[in-house]
Amino acid sequence: MTRSVLAGRGIKEAKTGHTLGRLTMQLFYATDFIDRLENEMLPALRSGFIVLTDRYIYSAMARAEVRGIDSAWIRSIYGMSIVPDAVFYLRIQSAQQLVGRVLSSGRAFDYWESGMDLHLGEDFYDSFIEYQARMLKVFDRMSIEYGFHIMNASRSVRSVAADLRRSVAKVIDEPASPGDATPQPAVKTKSNTPGPKAAAKTSRKAAAGSKSKAKPKPRKRRR
Repeated sequence: MTRSVLAGRGIKEAKTGHTLGRLTMQLFYATDFIDRLENEMLPALRSGFIVLTDRYIYSAMARAEVRGIDSAWIRSIYGMSIVPDAVFYLRIQSAQQLVGRVLSSGRAFDYWESGMDLHLGEDFYDSFIEYQARMLKVFDRMSIEYGFHIMNASRSVRSVAADLRRSVAKVIDEPASPGDATPQPAVKTKSNTPGPKAAAKTSRKAAAGSKSKAKPKPRKRRR
C-alpha cells in the first residue's frame, strides 16, 4: 500500500533530511496510517471488498519500540485500528540472510532500515545487522502476542509466494463468524503490557500482510 496523500510527501522529505526526532517521525507514520485507514481501508470494507495490505500497524510499532519509544504510548496511537482476520509474518532466519536479499535486489542499504539514526555500528553493514536483529526479536515476540501466521521466508521467492497465496485464499474462503461484524481494536493499550509485533512486509524483510473482512458498524445519522 502506498503512502497517504496527506502525509506521504512529508514522510519522504523527512526521511531524506534525516533531521526529525524519533517521536516526530512516529507521529508522521501514524498520521499516514490513520489517513489510509479512514480514506482507503474502511471505505473498501464498507463496500464489501477484501483488503490486503503489505504492512499494517505492527511494523510501525516494532520500529518505534526498537527506537526506544514508550510501548504504551505507541499502542494508544494505533488503538483505533481494527483487528485483521490474519497477519502473515514472513520470517527470515537471520539478519545476515537479509544482507543477501538486499544486495541481490540491486538496492543499497537504506538509512532507516539500517538503523543509522541509532548509531548501532561504524558503517551501514554493521548497523543493518544489529538493527535488523533487534527487529526480529520484537517481531518474534509480537508473533506470539498477536497470533501471527509465521511463514519461512528463507526459502525461494517462488515458494514463499505460493504458500502465501494459498494461506490468503484459505482465510478468504472461510465462512464469516458472527464476531466479524464487530471490529475490535488491533492493539491493547494497557500501560503494563509489554510492547508490540509486525505485519506487512515486515521481514525483516519479513513481510507480513493482513487481510480484513470485518465491517465497521454504520454511524447513526443525526436528525
